[in-house]
Amino acid sequence: MIAIARILARRIFLLVPLMLGIVLFVFLVMRFSDIDPAAAFFQGTNPTEQQLHDFRAENGLLDPLPVRYFAFVGDLLQGDMGTSVLTKAPVLKTVSTALPLTMQLTFLGLSIAVVIALVLGITAAIYRDRLPDQLIRVVSLTGVAAPGFWLALLMIQYLAVKAGWFETGGYVNPADSFTGWLQSMTLPALALSLPVAAQLTRIVRTSVVEELDKDYVRTAIGSGLPPVVVVGRNVLRNALINPLTVLGLRVGYLLGGAVVIETIFALPGMGNEMINAVKNGDPAVVQGVVITTAVGFVVVNLVIDILYLLVNPRLRSAAR
Repeated sequence: MIAIARILARRIFLLVPLMLGIVLFVFLVMRFSDIDPAAAFFQGTNPTEQQLHDFRAENGLLDPLPVRYFAFVGDLLQGDMGTSVLTKAPVLKTVSTALPLTMQLTFLGLSIAVVIALVLGITAAIYRDRLPDQLIRVVSLTGVAAPGFWLALLMIQYLAVKAGWFETGGYVNPADSFTGWLQSMTLPALALSLPVAAQLTRIVRTSVVEELDKDYVRTAIGSGLPPVVVVGRNVLRNALINPLTVLGLRVGYLLGGAVVIETIFALPGMGNEMINAVKNGDPAVVQGVVITTAVGFVVVNLVIDILYLLVNPRLRSAAR
């Protein structure tokens, strides 16, 4: 436990400059973009140059970049992400409303991807170079090549429009109807998760095959232990270390892919908010959504690191 705490403290310490770098990058991108908060604020009207100048002066947009950056960081540390120039609502309120849906979609997609990858990857490894392995290889390669947005459109066309099994879009709160929530989230989660499941399937298959070829597996099976027990108790624990590492990176793909999937299925999540903010020229919402997504990605990878430490005793011993 001491070794885990030491490594964890080191990772958390490294997160500080990482997060400051992310905030700096988002800040600079938004400041050098074509989005003008003053123009967005007076959208639909015909403001004078003096009105635009007064708005920029009141909101610190004329201050030097270093001053604006440190003011921005100071506001973030106090939980203030700014105010939308269009809705006049705090960005934190917008993010807190949209974030739960994006988290639901991401983790539902992640759960589906993990289950599919484990089932197909382990099956392919056990029946390697035989018909099940060949079929799973074709399916996984097809899944890797298929973009999530294309899968989403196919699912809407065949499973929603033609079959009528699902709605074409929209969101149902699970507090109102769990069945309705599941129906509204199934297609988006599948479209988001299938490319990730296909990638993880190949990694799980390779890791399990490498583990099955080791001497301790042959010794355990030769001593009379059932293969199911050997695979379930020993092989999987060791074979899933590499897929677990890759899984943290795939979470970033899921968070990024949620932007497109939410737009296709008209889900009021973070992605939909960011697309609307970009179209309407609302920089505070854009940078709030991007920073929140980046923080979520970093936190999830920290959790993956902790799980990696728990399943990899060699790393714990190396840290002592």
